[in-house]
Amino acid sequence: MIPILGLVIGILIGVFMEPSLPTGLQPYLPIAIVAAMDAVFGGVRAWLQGQFTDRVFVVSFISNVLIAALIVWVGDKIGVGSQLSTAVVVVLGIRIFTNAAAIRRGLFHA
Repeated sequence: MIPILGLVIGILIGVFMEPSLPTGLQPYLPIAIVAAMDAVFGGVRAWLQGQFTDRVFVVSFISNVLIAALIVWVGDKIGVGSQLSTAVVVVLGIRIFTNAAAIRRGLFHA
């Protein structure tokens, strides 16, 4: 219940405060969100399988976001930022859909 309450409070703070992101960081936000979603779906899958560990989840969450941002940053430095951004989104998207399928099978046995 506490995580859900924290999520709701965080969303409300974000909606009402309307935070802005510096222009230099804007290309990294979508990648960070997709990487975070991958960690969340992986955590839900692990929880349904009875293998969830909070430490693994936190490390996975932070490392996914940082590694994805690093890949895009390196791509920006060598001039192929949009291509690497697309690659990161595709790879993480595949992982998200794989985890979503496992979650669906775990919940609905289908």
